[in-house]
Amino acid sequence: MKKKKFKIEYPLSNSSLSVLWDSISTVYGLSEWFADDVNVDEKEFIFRWENFEQKKAYLLHSKANYSIRFQWEEDKGGEAYFEMRIVTSELSNDLVLLVTDFAKEDDIEDAILLWDHQVETLKRVKGM
Repeated sequence: MKKKKFKIEYPLSNSSLSVLWDSISTVYGLSEWFADDVNVDEKEFIFRWENFEQKKAYLLHSKANYSIRFQWEEDKGGEAYFEMRIVTSELSNDLVLLVTDFAKEDDIEDAILLWDHQVETLKRVKGM
């Protein structure tokens, strides 16, 4: 079954660009909120969770202070990826984390709940 693209916006008041960028683009930052442990070897990232086996993702693209895009090993060669992009809200001037991800249609709701949980952890850890 083909995966379907979805996007979620997370307003992050009280955040600085440098703190947010470090949180989504460095091994240390990602291990604070995205996974329990993160290791990198050039463009291969290994994510480990306490109650889950590890998953490998490849860094596809990174533009400093703006966006980072990964592709899970299981999706290699396909269209699916996950991306975290930092934008500024035109209305509030606050930073917004824009997440783009792919999931099977039946799994999109669960994937959004997972992102919601992870971003709540990010907000708590970073005081946003």
